[in-house]
Amino acid sequence: MMTYNTMVWTVDNSEQVIEKNSQLIQASLWIKKDEVVAFPTETVYGLGGNAYSDTAIGRIYEAKGRPSDNPLIVHIAERSQLQDLVGEIPDKANKLMGAFWPGPLTIIFPKGSKVSARVTGGLDTVAVRMPDHPVALEFIKSCGVPLAAPSANLSGKPSPTSAVHVYEDLSGRIPGIVDGGQTGIGVESTVVDCSVDGQVTILRPGGVTKEQLEHVLGCAVYVDPSFTKKDTAPRSPGMKYTHYAPDAPFVLVNGSREFIQQLVKQAKSEGRRAGVLTTVENEGFYSADAVIPAGVRSRPETVAAALYDALRAFNEAKVDIIYGEVFPKHGVGDAIMNRLEKAAGGNMMVEEDK
Repeated sequence: MMTYNTMVWTVDNSEQVIEKNSQLIQASLWIKKDEVVAFPTETVYGLGGNAYSDTAIGRIYEAKGRPSDNPLIVHIAERSQLQDLVGEIPDKANKLMGAFWPGPLTIIFPKGSKVSARVTGGLDTVAVRMPDHPVALEFIKSCGVPLAAPSANLSGKPSPTSAVHVYEDLSGRIPGIVDGGQTGIGVESTVVDCSVDGQVTILRPGGVTKEQLEHVLGCAVYVDPSFTKKDTAPRSPGMKYTHYAPDAPFVLVNGSREFIQQLVKQAKSEGRRAGVLTTVENEGFYSADAVIPAGVRSRPETVAAALYDALRAFNEAKVDIIYGEVFPKHGVGDAIMNRLEKAAGGNMMVEEDK
C-alpha cells in the first residue's frame, strides 16, 4: 500500500458561492488521477473515488481495509448522472428522489452496464444518492464523475463526522481530505431497495425514517431483517459486518440507570476502567471513569448527530469497557439502535425483572 503526505483542503461551507472553489479544484485533480479523497456530506464524511474506475475503487477498499463484497454507495450531484449508472428508474424511486434528493436517502436501482462490479460487490444492483451538502455537490461537479464513497474511516471503526476524525484514521493512507466542517445528521443515509417491482424495502435505517417514506409513497414500506445474517452477501453497506465500534468492548444495556451503575461498580472492582454512553438527561447520575453524553434523549436527532463523536471519545478516555443505554426503536431511533447494535457486535445485557 502506498504512503501519502495527506493534505487538507479547507472549504467554508457557509459561503454563499463555492462554485469553482480553488481548493475543491485542487482536490478533484486527485480523483482524475484515479486516487481517492475524503469529503463531507450532511451525514458523515465519505471516501470518494471515480465510480467508473476499477483502480480508484480498489484504492478505496485498500485505504479502509474494507471487505470487497461490501458494496459501495455512488454519490451524484445531478440527476443526469443517473443515465450511465442505472438500468431503469422505477416509479416509486422517482417519487422518493423528488421528495428526498438531495438528502440522506440512498436508493438501490438495477445497475447500468457501465458500473464496475467492484462498486456493487458483484450484485446486479447499484446504490445511489445525492448528498445535501454544498461542498459535496460542488466537489462531485468538479470531479466530473459520480463518486463511489463509503464512510471515510478504517473499516469497523466509528464513522467520521469531522475532518479530524478522518485524519485520525486515514492519515498517510489517502492523498487528502476536503474539510467542510462538522456534518449535520451524523448517521449514514437510509438505504432503500427499489429494484423489485412494486415494493420498497429498507435495508439500512438512517436519516430518512420509515414513517417519512410511507407518507410520500402512500403505501407500506418493508424492513429487511437479513442484515442480521452473517452468511449471505450484503445487499447494502452496513448489513453484514460489525461497524462503528470503539476500541474498548461495548455492551448495550437494556435496563435501569441503577443497573448500569452496578455494572460500572463491578467492573471497577475488577480493576477495569469503565465508561458509560448516555445522554444529557442522565449524565450526572453515573459515577464512572468516563461518562459521555450523546445528545438529548428527548430529541433523538441530537443523539444521532453526536453518536459517532461520543463513541470516538471513549478511545481518548482509555477505558476498558463501555456500557451504553438503549433507545426506543421509532423514527430516527431505528437508525440509532442499528448503529449501536453494530458497534456492540450484538452484545446486549438485559436487567432481569425484579
